[in-house]
Amino acid sequence: MPLTVGTAGHIDHGKTALVEALTGKNTDRLPEEHERGISIDLGYAPLELPDGTSLSVVDVPGHERFVRTMVAGASGIDLFLLVIDAGEGARQQTHEHLAILRLLGIEHGVVALTKADAVDEETLELARAEAEELVPGAAVVTTSARTGAGLDELRAALAEVAGRVARHHADGPVRLHVDRAFTLHGIGTVATGTLWSGTVGEGDELRVEPRGQAVRVRSVQVHDRPVERAKAGQRVAVSLPGVERQELRRGDVLVTPGSARPSFRLDVALEPLGEIPPRVTLHHGTAETAARVVRVGDRFAQLRLSRPVVAARGDRVVLRTETTVGGGVVLDPAPPRHAGLARFEALERGEILVHAPVRVDGEWQWSEEWLDELRADLERAIDAADPLDPGVPVPTAEWAKAVVPHLGLELRGAKLYRPGASAELGERETEAAALETRLGVEPVRVEDAQLARFLEEQGRLVRVGDGYAISPDAYERARAILVDGITLAQLRDALGVGRKTAQLYLERFDADGVTRRVGDARVLRRR
Repeated sequence: MPLTVGTAGHIDHGKTALVEALTGKNTDRLPEEHERGISIDLGYAPLELPDGTSLSVVDVPGHERFVRTMVAGASGIDLFLLVIDAGEGARQQTHEHLAILRLLGIEHGVVALTKADAVDEETLELARAEAEELVPGAAVVTTSARTGAGLDELRAALAEVAGRVARHHADGPVRLHVDRAFTLHGIGTVATGTLWSGTVGEGDELRVEPRGQAVRVRSVQVHDRPVERAKAGQRVAVSLPGVERQELRRGDVLVTPGSARPSFRLDVALEPLGEIPPRVTLHHGTAETAARVVRVGDRFAQLRLSRPVVAARGDRVVLRTETTVGGGVVLDPAPPRHAGLARFEALERGEILVHAPVRVDGEWQWSEEWLDELRADLERAIDAADPLDPGVPVPTAEWAKAVVPHLGLELRGAKLYRPGASAELGERETEAAALETRLGVEPVRVEDAQLARFLEEQGRLVRVGDGYAISPDAYERARAILVDGITLAQLRDALGVGRKTAQLYLERFDADGVTRRVGDARVLRRR
């Protein structure tokens, strides 16, 4: 099973140079990164280890201004490569990056002392002692990206650590947190990220959360190489036809339909590094959003978010202000609005407290609070719907079939309506009346297909061709002059219209079952 290793460390301590020495790939891809000589965004490279283990390397920026980017890159990694300049030792971002790794639950990794060729033996030993104290139990490897010293030992240390890391859930639902989205000529929009769980391949149907957009995977690559299916733990690029570049951004999540529900609230067990203020920035996966911290007792909090996130029980979050102030473990990814200590303690014990739908003994269960929230969301959507079709799509989640009968709404086809609701023009009556004054024998272009359908159902126009309409009187007059064996030319002359218009009439008569085509003529169907 593939794994992902993420770099960490202070700016200018040689993370990118070390990754290039290990993999042969320079992960700085932005022109500004090459000009300034520092990493600004996330970089990626494949790393094959001597024992056959495949690692995906995520190279993160070290500057304090880009810690938010480092958190996005560190989310979803399995082991760390902490880089420390042997001449400088641990610095500010070394400590903050290490704290973030611990908050994310990333326990296994290797420390690389870089630029060893530039210091004497005594300085090197001091740096080693500091690193061993900073990360107890982690292997510390002395390296030089310039000379290649220590690289084989570093690969061996990474292989040893990778063998101790728990593997991902390949059989679970797809969850891919997007860290980049871009457009490639001839391919379209591409989303990249680390696949947290599941597998993904060509033709898979997924959803982009939190916006709920359905997408289909056209192709999959792992480190620029096409694959039939990508597995959990790999760095993945998926092309998504029909999706505009601006419709995807870092922080979105590609998921199996029905497997996850976006939420504006998270119940968490806190892991503070210091005082956690009431207002923070939450980092989860590759997403970040403002959050209000509602403390419950000493150890718990409900995080109320300005934008929804897609989380799961057991996920890790990081909380920041100007610096990292703490983190937490998600106990409930979609809780009701509450501040009850007993509920938090029960969640921590692993007791099932249902809010959003879950399967219990094969049957869907949910709380009345959740049902009220869903009903209110749907009612607001119905209020905003077009009066010509005052319904909203049925939820596509797996629980929909069980939940819909309890909403008090009327199911018609694939939409939900208020009981007895019917289409009406409302403020568009003036528009409809103006259209009617233009109707006659010659077809009139109608841009609003929904309006045309409604008026036809009301007997106020007849649609012909693709996006055209005639008056009901014109339709009846043309129908009255039909005789057996009438040709297009005969109908054209009888109506005094052009050939194209006569063709539209005949096609409509065929569709209505009034006529059928025999050679170049139409004959009346016998009833």
